[in-house]
Order: sequence, then structure tokens, then C-alpha cells
Amino acid sequence: MTEPNPKADLVRYLQDAREALVWKLEGLPEYDVRRPLTPTGTNLLGLVKHAAGVELGYFGDVFGRPFFRQDPPSWWYTQDAEPNADMWATADESREEIVALYHRAWEHADSTFAALELDAVGHVPWWPKERSGTTLHHLMVRVIADTHRHAGHADILRELIDGAVGRGKGASDLPSGDAAWWEDHRNRLERAAREAGGR
Repeated sequence: MTEPNPKADLVRYLQDAREALVWKLEGLPEYDVRRPLTPTGTNLLGLVKHAAGVELGYFGDVFGRPFFRQDPPSWWYTQDAEPNADMWATADESREEIVALYHRAWEHADSTFAALELDAVGHVPWWPKERSGTTLHHLMVRVIADTHRHAGHADILRELIDGAVGRGKGASDLPSGDAAWWEDHRNRLERAAREAGGR
């Protein structure tokens, strides 16, 4: 058995979620990575942009290690930013720019993880003052949960677009089955739902 390394475990689970989120963009045209697929506008590229902002804020600004030292982008979390501006990409923001920003956010966060202990205290300026003090450990758990949540959103969005599912190339947790098997499975679930709903 290897020695426990809680920080390494946290970083690994965060990295798994990061990679799954980015993989959901792979092979799709510009329209499909940007188009809103829910009534609230949830879209694949917006999820990546949001995840980048979350990491840059929690693992940068909170610990006195700001990524944007001057001239932050217009969508950055300021009082002047448009609500929800981090959840979608304008036509002028390229997929390559947003993915590259997310990769830079990983590097920035990873350097914070390397520099600080899990019990290092940071201050979250956008939280209420009385509870703004928190630890790196707490924020890593919080961001892992948030990133996995958004990777799940992305999984559903991608399935709606072209049927692609799973955590990454060749990494599916789903039973193997052809299109006919899945159609039969879905129809069975529909029948069960109608039966339960008719009670």
C-alpha cells in the first residue's frame, strides 16, 4: 500500500473532471459548442469558460495570486460584468482562446497547489465577510464538486447534440449496446414512467 497523499488525490480528481469537460468539445463545429441547449442557455463552451473563471478566482485571487493582474476581460467577476457573462462565449471569443485560458487556469491552480499546504487560509472576497476565510482544502473539494457537476452537464449536452457519451475517448461507464438496444432500453423506461405516472 502506498502512503496516503490527500492533496495528490484531490488534484487527480480535479484533473479527471477538467479533461472530461474539455473532451466534450472535441470534434464539434463552432455552432454546436456554443448553442444554448437549455432554457437557461447552458452550452458546452460556456461551461469551459465558467470552469476557467472558477479556478482562476478560487485558486488565484483568494490566495493573493491573481491571474489577471491588470485589464481583466469584460466577463471577469467584477461589479461591471454582465450577469452570466462567464457562462457563454461571444462570437469574438474563439474556442481556442477559451480552451487555452482553461489550460492556463490549470497551470495557475496547480502552482497554487504546489506552493501551499491544504490548511493554507485564503479569503474569498465575493463571499459574506463573516465567512470569507477558508482553506485550500475546502476550496479544492468545492471546485472538484463544481467541475464534476459541469462535466455531467456537458455529458448530457453532448449526448443531445450527437449521441457521444462517456468520460473521454474510450472511457464510457455505460453498458455496451447498439442503437437498437438503446432504443429498446429507452422505450422500456418510457413505459415504466408512464405506468408509474398513471397510478
